Amino acid sequence: MTARLAVVMSGFPRTSETFALGELVALNRAGMLARVYATKPGDGAAPQPGVSEILPLLRMLPDGDAAEQAAAIVDDLGDERVDGLHGYFAHRPAEVAASAARMLGVGSSFSVHALDARKVPAIELADRSRAAVGVIACNTHVAQHVDVPGARVRLLPHGVDLDRFRPGPQRDTDGPLRVLAVGRLVEKKGFPTLLAAMARLSVPCVLRIVGTGAQEARLTADIERLGLAGTVELAGRRSHEQLPADYAWADVVAVPSVVDSSGDRDGLPNVALEAMACGRPLAVSDVAALGSAVRDAGSGVVVPPGDPAALADALTTLADQRVRESFGAAGRRHVEEHFDLAACTRRLVEHLNQMHTRTPEVVDA
Repeated sequence: MTARLAVVMSGFPRTSETFALGELVALNRAGMLARVYATKPGDGAAPQPGVSEILPLLRMLPDGDAAEQAAAIVDDLGDERVDGLHGYFAHRPAEVAASAARMLGVGSSFSVHALDARKVPAIELADRSRAAVGVIACNTHVAQHVDVPGARVRLLPHGVDLDRFRPGPQRDTDGPLRVLAVGRLVEKKGFPTLLAAMARLSVPCVLRIVGTGAQEARLTADIERLGLAGTVELAGRRSHEQLPADYAWADVVAVPSVVDSSGDRDGLPNVALEAMACGRPLAVSDVAALGSAVRDAGSGVVVPPGDPAALADALTTLADQRVRESFGAAGRRHVEEHFDLAACTRRLVEHLNQMHTRTPEVVDA
C-alpha cells in the first residue's frame, strides 16, 4: 500500500527553499501527497519552477496556536484518507502535524534542517523526536539535535538537480578572478567577511553576490567604505532557472557562513551542492556541516568562519586555474555519487512510505 500523507510546512512557497519543493514534487508524483498545509504565508517572491504542481494541494492555515491550526487540518481533510502527517520542520510544523495526527489517530513524523531545531527547547525536541514514528535529518550536524534514545532518526540529505546544474565550459584565463556568492543577505551568510577578504586581495578579482535581505544597506555601505564599488555587484534575487548562468559565469563560489548573534547558522546550504554540481570550486567557512562536506568531496578550501585574511588566502589559492579544475571535477564526482536529486528524493519517498504504512505507535506528547 502507498501511504497518503499531509505535509505541514512553515511559510510556503519560499524562493530559498528549493529543497522543499523538490521533495514535495517527488511525494506528489509518487501518489503520496494528499495535502500541503502552510502555517504562515510564503515570501511573496516569484515562484520557483514546479510550484504550480503543488499549489492545488496547498491550504493556508488560519492564525492561531498549534492546536487551533491542527484542528483546521482535521476539518479540512474531512473524510479524506491520510495515513500520517509529516512536519517539514522541527518547530511549529512538527508540533501542528503531531497534534493533528493525534486527533486523527495516525502517526506523525518530521524533518529537521538547521535553525528549526534551535527554535525548540532541547527537552521538548527530545520528547517530540521520541513520539514521532520517524525523524529525517538532512545532515550529520543537525542530526545530533534529535538523535536521542528512543528516537528513530534517519539521515537523508537533500539533493541537487544534476541536469539543471551542470559543468559549463572553462573560460579563458584572461581577466580577473570571478567570485560568486549566493544567499539571503542576512547575518549568518557572512557576506561582510567576504567583502573584507575582497579588500585584502592582491590578485585581480570581481565579486557577484546574488540575493536580497536585511543586510543590503549594510553591504552597500561596506562596498563604498572598502573602495569596492567597481569590483562588487549586488545582483539581487535570482530564480532557480536563472542561477545556472551565474555559476557558469563564476570561477569560484564563496560560502562565508558564520554563526550569527542569535546562534543561527547554515547547515549545508544549497549553494555548496549547486556549485559542486556545476564543477565550480568552493571557498567555505568551517560551520556546521559545510566544512566537512567540502573536505569529504575534496571540492575546495575550508577556512575558519569570520576570518577575512584566511578567506583572502583561500581565494588567492583558487586563482590558479589548475587548482580550480581539480577541485571542480572532484566536487562534480561527489554530488553525482551522493547528492543526485532523483536518488535523494527517491530515498525520502521510500522511507516516508515505510514509516507510515507500518502500524504506528501513536505516543502522547
